[in-house]
Amino acid sequence: MATEDKELLNSSKAPEPVGLYPHARRVGNLLFLSGVGPRERGTKKIPGVELDENGKILSYDIEAQCHSVFRNVRYILEDAGSSWDKLVDVTVFLTNMKDDFQTYNRLYAEYFKDNQPCRTTVEINCLPTPIGIELKCIATID
Repeated sequence: MATEDKELLNSSKAPEPVGLYPHARRVGNLLFLSGVGPRERGTKKIPGVELDENGKILSYDIEAQCHSVFRNVRYILEDAGSSWDKLVDVTVFLTNMKDDFQTYNRLYAEYFKDNQPCRTTVEINCLPTPIGIELKCIATID
């Protein structure tokens, strides 16, 4: 975990932020994660997304994106010294609630069966990259 100062944290495994922000920031015993999407580190590849030559989405697989975004959250938590079971609040942004909520909700239930943080799920009209899901999380840290 590289640190710019004692509070700003960046994972060596999660995808690079698309703007000027850290993966996470520690404040006391709380860890606040910036929005985490399904991209893969070191590439612009988004699991399950097919783009045309202009970068418009031709098709996407929300299940593949969910697995990838949950994996990226885990990377950030672990690199910051926290863990999945220490998540206390999750805000989920979906770009297509009508078509994607059922799949996302089923996978969420699998990933969070042993730890049930507070959750808010909202639909938004787009995200900064061509993705269908992003998570904003708060966890505790020792």
